[in-house]
Amino acid sequence: MDNLSIFLCFVIGLISFVLISFKKRYTYWKDRGVPYLEPTIPFGNLPPRQAHFKDIMEPFYKQKKPGAPFMGAYFFRTPVVIATDLDFVQNVLVKDFSNFHERGMYVNEEDDPLSGHMFSLDGEKWKSLRAKLSPTFTSGKMKFMFPTVVDVANRFNSTLSEILETESELEVRNVLARFTTDVIGTCAFGIECNSLKTPNSDFRKYGSKIFDEPLHGSLVQLFLMQYPKIAKKLHLRVFHKEVEEFFMGLVRETIDYREKNNVRRNDFMDLLIQLKNGEALDEHSQKLGRVTFGEIVAQAFLFFIAGFETSSTTMLFALYELALNQDVQEKARQEIETVLSKHEEKLTYEAVKDMVYVDRIISETLRKYPPVVNLIRQAVRDYRVPGTKIIIEKGTAVFIPDFNIQRDPKIFPNPDVFDPDRFTPEQIKARHPMAFLGFGEGPRNCVGLRFGRMQSRIGLITLLKNYRFKPCSKTPIPMVFDEKKTNFITKVWNAFENREIVNRLLFGFE
Repeated sequence: MDNLSIFLCFVIGLISFVLISFKKRYTYWKDRGVPYLEPTIPFGNLPPRQAHFKDIMEPFYKQKKPGAPFMGAYFFRTPVVIATDLDFVQNVLVKDFSNFHERGMYVNEEDDPLSGHMFSLDGEKWKSLRAKLSPTFTSGKMKFMFPTVVDVANRFNSTLSEILETESELEVRNVLARFTTDVIGTCAFGIECNSLKTPNSDFRKYGSKIFDEPLHGSLVQLFLMQYPKIAKKLHLRVFHKEVEEFFMGLVRETIDYREKNNVRRNDFMDLLIQLKNGEALDEHSQKLGRVTFGEIVAQAFLFFIAGFETSSTTMLFALYELALNQDVQEKARQEIETVLSKHEEKLTYEAVKDMVYVDRIISETLRKYPPVVNLIRQAVRDYRVPGTKIIIEKGTAVFIPDFNIQRDPKIFPNPDVFDPDRFTPEQIKARHPMAFLGFGEGPRNCVGLRFGRMQSRIGLITLLKNYRFKPCSKTPIPMVFDEKKTNFITKVWNAFENREIVNRLLFGFE
């Protein structure tokens, strides 16, 4: 037998082995009596080309089986769980959290220190950081930061008014991101980054790079999660090197300056410095142990990306819906004017709390456009699903498709209709507690939800108080999402009407 024949036999044998291996693996859910969708080699149930995470999950949720807690799926050749039953979701997130306290995200602190933030960490490291950072987001801390956010909102309004004097079209996603960037820059780093006046500031430059120029698309991100050991051996990163260098330098300079000059600002960075030095955060809390410089940078980075992007995107979609629903917009504006009249026309912490309809608008926006379209948990030990003989094996990823849950007509009738009254106390009480997962649920819910709501409320109140929003011929109905982005990011031309100057602007999308 010549060398060519030997080589061809080897190739044929290898291909046959791989195919047999995949086919055997793809009987995993069938052998366990779990409903599943037929996979294809080599992607499993993943699409062969780029797709949005919400679209990957949609077929499973639509074809869920009555009485089944979940659907089985394959990401490449790895079996994963797609939760389709709300009781099962509650078990995973809350009741049996001890079995599912990990996310299984890709973390590579050696090659990519910024990846070691609390959202992605698991085990004792996550537990320790969560305990240390939770006190930084109490209602008392939010009340202290409130005037700072209002001050930035006032500068936001002034900048917007100046822009409207000369511009006829305005890309609102950008200006909203500049507002939230300035808020986070001030509250997290104690830095006046002035993105509102300087759109090309370093904060905006690197913030945009994170979301608009991600290193990896959704399929590669799933690969990183499924095969972290291979990814680490390849020294794969999650974030750009220049982003890491910027935040490392920024945090180091901030800490050095404050410690050398004994500067205290009572902001997020101050609290992280206290934790670095092993101090208690207030007279009522105990010392929780030190955090390292690397941990400080990663958590400050998380606060930045979560704080500026999710809040600006939430406000963006709220404005889109308010433009399409003038009755809702006017009702919110009337509430704002009524409440402010009772508080001497001042936007106080108490006044914002009284604006319950504005808060319902935020909740309804998060229902239609959740910042994270799938919650992810990973089994830390073998888990028997209550009421069944099904065992979810240790290490299996559980995907909870909150976008699909929150658009389910059986849970939210007419789900495409924007209706803030879905979030009255009576409506909330009548629904399953897992029907709305805008901030996650259970011990791993969003630690900064109070700050996120506060920032979004103040931003929307400022805008509604001063402007009216209307759609135009370029407004896409329904909304179109960028499939290259893992969350709901789209470039938006929002144009609106200044209530005093009556300056009509385009409200559309590019």
